[in-house]
Amino acid sequence: MVNVLIVEDSRVVSEYLYYIFSKDPQIQVVGNVSNGRMAVDFLRDHKPDVITMDIDMPIMNGLEATRIIMSTNPVPILIVTASRNAQEVSTSIEAMAAGALAVIEKPVGIGHPKEEELAGRLLNMVKLMAGVKVVKRKAKAPAAAPRNPAVPRPGLMPGTLRIPEVVAIGVSSGGPQALQKVFAGISAKFPSPILVVQHIAAGFLDGLVNWLGNSAQIPLKIAEDGEKLLSGQVYFAPDHHHMCVTRNGRIQLLKASVNGGICPSVANLYKSVNEVYGNAACGIILTGMGSDGAQELKYMEESGALTIAQSKESSLIFGMPGVAVQLGAARYVLDAEEIGSVLVEMETSNRR
Repeated sequence: MVNVLIVEDSRVVSEYLYYIFSKDPQIQVVGNVSNGRMAVDFLRDHKPDVITMDIDMPIMNGLEATRIIMSTNPVPILIVTASRNAQEVSTSIEAMAAGALAVIEKPVGIGHPKEEELAGRLLNMVKLMAGVKVVKRKAKAPAAAPRNPAVPRPGLMPGTLRIPEVVAIGVSSGGPQALQKVFAGISAKFPSPILVVQHIAAGFLDGLVNWLGNSAQIPLKIAEDGEKLLSGQVYFAPDHHHMCVTRNGRIQLLKASVNGGICPSVANLYKSVNEVYGNAACGIILTGMGSDGAQELKYMEESGALTIAQSKESSLIFGMPGVAVQLGAARYVLDAEEIGSVLVEMETSNRR
């Protein structure tokens, strides 16, 4: 049984969430409160398995509540929001950086064509989140990542570091924090294009890219179909599209069949990069639930590509990287900061 606390200021929405959860015999609602302050107070005497958290609420919003909960009495938090205006998207990304595991679209009402799909997605996400172990985080707001992190420690990657022709990154839950650390020290002088598939709810990618851009020196953008790959540029796969590369060095976006229910998929990116670049590529798999991309990273490793997985200690969820490690897909297993240092070394080596 998964015990859930609903935090939602709209009575209509909270009752609808209760209705959705009550239909699943594996889920029990143990509390239903209308603002972040009440959620914080509720946790003094109760310990739910998962919290569904709205963002825009009176007295205390979802971001502030997330910061307090994750610094005092950590519980897996799932941001559930219907709003996609710039301010609320930005606040949702900040809540993820503060320790919330993911953001998901708020289910629509009874009778809506997408009712069953969105309700099912919420139920599945809640049950997945219930098994995630979370740790205390600092109470203060997350600081911007340093622009010039320390150079890689001696022996981090033995031998001469080969500069890849392309870097492919796959990431899911915990992405904002991990990507911020990975991009912290590199700039537009980075010698390769970087391609990223980040699992995130539709409509929130723009907010994530803008948030990361506040601390990153390297340019970041959402990829466009047919555009030429340029060194010193980070490209994110857009909503509802798989991102691939072509042999003439361009991006190909495919709005096609969804790979295992995941779109965009890390697997599609790694497969395409492996076919085009082979041992001249670098594949990096970061924190996230599931196993998307792990097998394809193994194929990259077998082709001679440089492959790296984020360590368990620095991952919010050691799902994707954990499976990659089990498969022997990662030549190196490093903390997020160390992965960032490897990219810094690639940039500095290119200048020599």
